[in-house]
Amino acid sequence: SLILSSVLITFIFYEVCLSNSPVYIYLGSWINSDILTINWEFMFDQLSVSMIIPVCYISTIVHIYSVSYMNGDPHIQRFFSYLSLFTFFMLVLVSGANYLVMFIGWEGIGVSSYLLINFFYTRLAANKAAILAFGQNRVGDAFLSVAFFGMIAIFGSLDFDVIFSAAPYTNIDALNIIAMLLFIGAGAKSAVLFLHDWLPGSMEAETIFNIK
Repeated sequence: SLILSSVLITFIFYEVCLSNSPVYIYLGSWINSDILTINWEFMFDQLSVSMIIPVCYISTIVHIYSVSYMNGDPHIQRFFSYLSLFTFFMLVLVSGANYLVMFIGWEGIGVSSYLLINFFYTRLAANKAAILAFGQNRVGDAFLSVAFFGMIAIFGSLDFDVIFSAAPYTNIDALNIIAMLLFIGAGAKSAVLFLHDWLPGSMEAETIFNIK
């Protein structure tokens, strides 16, 4: 499936990026109130497709490599379900047309990371490492949530198009605060300096299998 997806995304890259033909996919309404409207919507523009390309290609390589790497493990089916779930949420993250759909992918990656780090759940070190990674990422998610509330208060929307169009006419201090909150949230997930404590522990994941 991933090999086929990688082939198809190559054609999509030509159509969207090289031929400049972005695609929007509307799946349905999610939140529809007097002050906020959010749809299940995905956007395939030049930026998102440029990110989907490495996600599909690298995930395909990882899956192919893991067939041999995890060979002999009695729980290989569970491993591939976690790995495929991680890939799915990565695609949701980079293709969402608004911040809330992106956040669903973001949180799904956090859950998938927890499951993969804690794959050998009988190991106490793996349990602790997974809880540390999950907990520290939730700290970053708190900053993201505050940034989203700020966007709703200022722009009345979480759609990328609305926010990017209105940003040049918005108070610069408010934009700087929102940008800093987004940066801290992304930093926790990306394990930048001071938010990297969970990263060494993540080596308790499947890499321990070959060491044994």
